[in-house]
Amino acid sequence: MTFERERSEYLAYLRVERGASAHTSQAYAADLRRYADFLSDAGVSDPAQVERRHIVDFQESLAREGFAVSTVDRRLSVVKGFHRFLAREGRTPHNPAASVRLPKPPAKLPDVIAAEQVGAMIDAVIGDDARALRNRALLEVLYGCGLRVSECVGLDLSSVSMAEGFVRVVGKGDRERLAPLAGCALRALEAYLAEGRPALLGARRAQEPAVFLNARGGRISRQSVHRIVADAGLRVGIANLHPHTLRHSFATHLLEGGADLRAIQQILGHADIATTQVYTHVSRAHVREEYLSAHPRAGR
Repeated sequence: MTFERERSEYLAYLRVERGASAHTSQAYAADLRRYADFLSDAGVSDPAQVERRHIVDFQESLAREGFAVSTVDRRLSVVKGFHRFLAREGRTPHNPAASVRLPKPPAKLPDVIAAEQVGAMIDAVIGDDARALRNRALLEVLYGCGLRVSECVGLDLSSVSMAEGFVRVVGKGDRERLAPLAGCALRALEAYLAEGRPALLGARRAQEPAVFLNARGGRISRQSVHRIVADAGLRVGIANLHPHTLRHSFATHLLEGGADLRAIQQILGHADIATTQVYTHVSRAHVREEYLSAHPRAGR
């Protein structure tokens, strides 16, 4: 039994039976490769030889290297899943990771920006050339529909219904949902599809189904979306702006505007309402900040 062979079997199981995306599979493969290198340095090449102490040592090595608790948690979760699979399939006599506890990440509220900052950021996209039209529509759709980066990148023309005002989104676990499309997002997307996208598409990719295109007329990449959002943030003084911050801001602003939590859950595509409830904490924090800054006696 070799580690590489068992790793390949586990990744195949994730793709075929668990429906893991290519992005998730690549992340798992990288984490397991790092784990295999650690075990190799410790003189372990066979998964059946792994003991609990090896896994604990791996966890401690990640902490010593300065990785965030959330990163250690994710990598250890991958390792635990790997050994659970091997034991269940009878490939190893036992699961050495069964009693290893995951580190508990500190509670962290989602990053959000104010609605005024969102507006200023989008207004800062100047011009009517193809890229400006695309970038403006991309930012409007990320914020206006509350999409994840992968969902935005994966949007096809057939997923967009301008007349009915929604986009059909394939989210985590291949779950489909409808996200509302209206107002500024709808107008920006209409302008991009009418003038910007045809210019980016050119004559050679007439069959390209993607909504958002790169400069060569193909589907835009996740990395490009991250760069577009970060650049847009810098224009209004927001450093390291992440696309997911726009999604967090979308949900928080809806809640502050009086939207029902269940409706927000459906729009975001959360399987569990508890995931959506984090935005109630963000909203309460915002209310407290407003009180402390505005009430004449709050700061005394």
